[in-house]
Amino acid sequence: MTVRDELVAIVLAAGQGTRMKSDRPKVLHEVAGRPMVAFAVEAAIRAGAKEVVVVVGHGREDVEAALGERFSSGVRIAVQAEQRGTGHAVRCAMPALEGWDGRVVILYGDCPLVPAQAIEALHAASRLSGGPLAMLTAELDDPTGYGRILRDGGGRVVAIREHRDCTGEERRIREVNPGIYAVDAAFLRGALDRLGSDNAQGELYLTDVVAMAAEEGAVASVPWDMAVLRGVNDRWELAEADRGMRERILRAHAREGVTLRAPWATFIDADVRIEPDAVIEPGVVLRGRSVIGAGARVDVGCVLDNVTVAAGAWLKPYTVATDSAVGERAQTGPFSHLRPATDLGPDTRVGNFVETKKTRMGRGSKANHLAYLGDGQIGEDVNVGAGTIFCNYDGYQKHTTVLEDGAFVGSDSQIVAPVTIGKGAYVGTGTTVTRDVPADALAISRVKQVNKEGYASRLRARLKKK
Repeated sequence: MTVRDELVAIVLAAGQGTRMKSDRPKVLHEVAGRPMVAFAVEAAIRAGAKEVVVVVGHGREDVEAALGERFSSGVRIAVQAEQRGTGHAVRCAMPALEGWDGRVVILYGDCPLVPAQAIEALHAASRLSGGPLAMLTAELDDPTGYGRILRDGGGRVVAIREHRDCTGEERRIREVNPGIYAVDAAFLRGALDRLGSDNAQGELYLTDVVAMAAEEGAVASVPWDMAVLRGVNDRWELAEADRGMRERILRAHAREGVTLRAPWATFIDADVRIEPDAVIEPGVVLRGRSVIGAGARVDVGCVLDNVTVAAGAWLKPYTVATDSAVGERAQTGPFSHLRPATDLGPDTRVGNFVETKKTRMGRGSKANHLAYLGDGQIGEDVNVGAGTIFCNYDGYQKHTTVLEDGAFVGSDSQIVAPVTIGKGAYVGTGTTVTRDVPADALAISRVKQVNKEGYASRLRARLKKK
């Protein structure tokens, strides 16, 4: 492949998107957990683009920061300080491509569903035609609002007419322009310099480049499904794009060996990874960069945000977890809450109505029900009884509780940090621990029990008279 056959991309992402009715730049609204603009950039990279130039304008600092977090290299920024149309936006990008002599594909930051395959097909058509420009096309039953593709008697593309500028006859054309092009860089530079603003909007239309290309050679056209080429302009279209992307994500996971019990009731973000033989039950939400290991089971109603689940683990119904890790064959739930920095080791169990935060639990340890474990370091084979609380906060600072290997904490105990319960130590039921417990020691603190014989009936009688 020669340099002239290679590809770079321009992604237009400078618009405000007033119909979104939001202070956030339109291209940063999320689809399947990612900013929309990230999908366009990634599609270009997957299609072979050596470099991607993103044209920013409204909220440019936020857009640039979001791209910087996600793409460490291969993405450059160009600024369109004043929005004067798509042609002007591409013109703003060209200085970043100075010296480039290959092909330039032009995409949009608000078109998240455009697949890499469409860009690859467009690039291939551009190379094969030898002409200055290739474009994607689509047909719509109702083409209102879209630029129409004008062809001559031989079926060759000769121009694009924007909807506002169409004659009545031209508005009846159903073949529309999605606005995605692959253009020879040298031709594009000259064409952009010749653009004028004699149109209904008074803007520099990128579509005028198509007519210029038709004058110099054949314009190649590649038909594609408009369902994946549409842009997002308002919140309803955002929801439709989100649904379309999530369906694509679910299909890909299922075909890679993941069992999805009810894909129509399952939500998986684009950055989630799931290994084969994992089972995802109905109502599950997997967010962020969560990872589900081979053979793991995520049961009904679980919500995981940036959680790593190791092979063979079982998250029982309605486990909620954030920024945490669940070890091999570990079990959580039902109704467990793993707050950030929870790290559950292999074969651990965290049961119903147990809340953890910034706590590490070693192999085989368990807290099966009704406990709060905050700022804890729990060793291996430790038992934490029902109703146990790590009293980790004194109103000013957080303190750590350490339970060494083999320790046993009886039910309804309060562990007042900072404190260490030694290896193999036993904390009796109902104990409040305020100082360290040595290894193999028994800690017990209870109010002495007093039984008053025959007193219950007298108490009831007295209370009844009130």
